[in-house]
Amino acid sequence: MYLATSTSQFLLCFPLSGHYGKIMVKSTNFSQQPNQISRDDESADPPFEETYKKLFDDIRIGKGSSKINYENLFVVEECELPLIDLEQLKGREFEREECKRKIAQASQEWGFFQVVNHGISQDVLLQMRKEQMKLFKKPFHEKMNDKQLNFSVGSYRWGTPSATCLQQLSWSEAFHVPLTDISNSTHHPTTLSSTMEQFATTISELAHDLARILSERMGYKSKYFRETCLPHTCYVRMNRYPACPISPQVFGLMPHTDSDFLTILHQDEIGGLQLVRDGKWISVKPNPQALIINIGDLFQAWSNGVYKSVKHRVVTNKAKERFSTAFFLCPSYDTEIRSCFEPSVYKRFTFREFRQQVQEDVKKYGYKVGLPRFLVSTH
Repeated sequence: MYLATSTSQFLLCFPLSGHYGKIMVKSTNFSQQPNQISRDDESADPPFEETYKKLFDDIRIGKGSSKINYENLFVVEECELPLIDLEQLKGREFEREECKRKIAQASQEWGFFQVVNHGISQDVLLQMRKEQMKLFKKPFHEKMNDKQLNFSVGSYRWGTPSATCLQQLSWSEAFHVPLTDISNSTHHPTTLSSTMEQFATTISELAHDLARILSERMGYKSKYFRETCLPHTCYVRMNRYPACPISPQVFGLMPHTDSDFLTILHQDEIGGLQLVRDGKWISVKPNPQALIINIGDLFQAWSNGVYKSVKHRVVTNKAKERFSTAFFLCPSYDTEIRSCFEPSVYKRFTFREFRQQVQEDVKKYGYKVGLPRFLVSTH
């Protein structure tokens, strides 16, 4: 998932996400160029059309990405992801093993699945959404400069500073918050910080439990994920996709894979998430009661290609805004990623090296190449 930051950086979902994996691309700091942005100071929406005026002008005169068949963004089959009831993990041994088998199977065949009875109460999820909506409704200039949130500099991100055409622009905004920022914010608690703390604590445990199950299904019982994916390396990202007047000519989030081990997503009922299945884009049917899990690039490399990191995107909606909250299970930058058995499909690499390569590719090509850069040569 690509997201621009207000500090002239953007990451490929972590992560790509800018997490939207995390790779930072130097770009213009729009927040420091007020003369280029003429708008209502009370508006909550980022200044997409003002900031990316040239890209919009190219569309109007028939240049740039106008040749794309945007109708294909809508003419896609809607499907339900594999649904797994985690209550089975509390049952008898055969029920537990069957649940683990389903988790591994979905990770191999889909790279995506959804879970219910996941241990995160609906009260927490609903309160999280309420606080998130309240935060995003603040005027844009306040979100850019809100010191009271106690989030790290650059946590608020929007758009895609490196975009050279509308196809590369993500019509979205987000707060990208390390778990350590969340725990530190509870020293001066607000309703938002206390809700985020409850959400992050429970969802982090769920992520580690799922990572452990997936590693055990590969024959490994280790503390690898507990030791490498720590509070200062893992993130929560709150996303908002504003209604887009030129939908579907721009993505809410451009196609990408996540540059982490696991991502856990809670989305609203609006829909818009799409993924590749058997070479075709399909639309994910929203299920507000479920959490969506997807495998990231690092888990695909670690599992030697057994678990699949699948390309996905978010399409815009002309009439309705969309909200989601994601958790990214990420290691420290110096963590070495290597396949858990030989012969390995991928070279060994550190997370830092992976990030740097993604950064270089995004800067050069406008998109992430990802794991293919780390395939072992067959020659």
